[in-house]
Amino acid sequence: MKTLYDYVLKLEAILAGLFLMLMVGLLLLGGVARMMQHPLNWTIDLATCFFAWAVFLCADIAWRKDMLMSLDLVTAKLSERYQRTLLFVNYAAIALFLCYAIYGGTLLAWTSRSRTFNGIPGVSYSWVTASIAVGAALMLVTTLLKIRTLMRSDGVPCTAATATGETA
Repeated sequence: MKTLYDYVLKLEAILAGLFLMLMVGLLLLGGVARMMQHPLNWTIDLATCFFAWAVFLCADIAWRKDMLMSLDLVTAKLSERYQRTLLFVNYAAIALFLCYAIYGGTLLAWTSRSRTFNGIPGVSYSWVTASIAVGAALMLVTTLLKIRTLMRSDGVPCTAATATGETA
């Protein structure tokens, strides 16, 4: 199971980088074509799709590596026991939100299945909205792994870095 998860992580990083590069390339191509009086309207639509996927894939990568912004002004003053409890509460709230995002993203992808891109007729807009559900599912797996790691470290003072198993 670990090797499958490692494969998914590598694929996620490759796709995130590829989608970002394709988005920039398409926007550049569309701008140059417009300057040459031959606009390519489909480049904006495709770049939007790549952007949506890149955002959610990169969000999971940042969440897994604890690279999202966090404020510990109040929690740093709490005892280790309360810090740990607050971390559990935080992870639970995040997991609940991600479950809702999976549900909402799936519903949105389903309801937008008949909508097509303006510049790409015949291609469903669900390809964009599905990124919400897939990205939230990936972040939920990351959150559940963080909870599991935190639970396995019973009796050990816990900070956000040790909860994810990351070392300095």
